This record gives sequence, C-alpha cells and structure tokens, in this order.
Amino acid sequence: MKQEERDTLRREVLAARNALPEEERSGKSDVIAETLMAHPSIFRADHVFCYMHYQSEVQTTGLIIALLGAGKTVSVPCTLKDENRLLAVRITDPFSQVVPGYCGIPEPVDRLVEEEQCAPESIDVVIVPGSVFDRHGGRMGYGGGFYDRFFSNGAAAALRIGVAFELQLVDRVPMEPHDQFMDLLVTEKEIYTCRR
Repeated sequence: MKQEERDTLRREVLAARNALPEEERSGKSDVIAETLMAHPSIFRADHVFCYMHYQSEVQTTGLIIALLGAGKTVSVPCTLKDENRLLAVRITDPFSQVVPGYCGIPEPVDRLVEEEQCAPESIDVVIVPGSVFDRHGGRMGYGGGFYDRFFSNGAAAALRIGVAFELQLVDRVPMEPHDQFMDLLVTEKEIYTCRR
C-alpha cells in the first residue's frame, strides 16, 4: 500500500475517533483500564511503561493511578524529537509531574527527565497508543515511528499491549517493514491475543 493510502486510512480512522463524544470516550477508556488491571500480564509486571493520553486517545490517567496504587513502577514517554527516540521516565503522580511537551502531548517535567530515567530493558509491559490497529497485532501510529524504534532499541523483550477503541480496528493494517506488531490488543469490547 502506498504512503498516500496509509495516510488516508489513518486520517479516516482518527476522524471517527475524534467524533466520539467525550462522555463515551471516557466510559470506554474506563472499561479498557479495568480490563488491563485484571489481566495476568499486568498483575505480574513490576514496571509498566504507559503513554499519557492526548486529545481523543484512549484515556490513561485512571489506568496510571490504578497501576501506581497496585505498587507498580510506572514510566511514561518523553520524546526526544531531534534524536528520534523516546525516553522512559518514572512518575508517581500523573497530575503534578507532567507538562505539555512534544506536539502538546503530556510529558514528565524536566527535573524528572534528568533524575528518573529508566532503562528500557527494565520494562515488563508497554501500553501503546496508535491510530489504526488490527486483530493480528498490526498497528499504525501517527507517522513518527517513535514506538517502533523504542521496541527495536531496548524494549524488545517487553510485552506490547495496544489499546484502542473498537472503531479503530480494520481487517488488516498495511504494515511497513519497520512497523512493530503488538502482543495483545485491548478494546472496550475484547482482548485480542496477537502473539507477534
């Protein structure tokens, strides 16, 4: 599939996600968080790397609070745009310890970026955002390739759990050679076991 077709697919799915009413998005996000917290992979994990939601993404603040309450180490992304990579930075409060960062996405404050960086190899589970997913573990992000590189360069052993609303699923994501597959996909309706 040509890049133009991938871009069109991404645009159409994101438009549908953006059209979800806030209340519905919040309720579905709560269901996804509850499903994740009940999953054995999360129960067993010591260190969970979780994105901070932005705009119409599956909301993660409640999930992060639940993970912290369960005694997990929680790290969130800090985007180093010039280096084309993500850092994992430990937080203990998703409200007071983040500020708008790259593209306005919530990221850890500078002090934490300096003091609380985590080795990607220490991460057990990565909670992954995206624009388009399929039931086989295929994923399209937002075009930057940050998560694909993060998995290739350090967090290769971590379990990858994509989270999305059911309306973001297509029959088959048109994957590029560098695109990374998910192990699980969790929506408000189902857990899809992908086994990359």
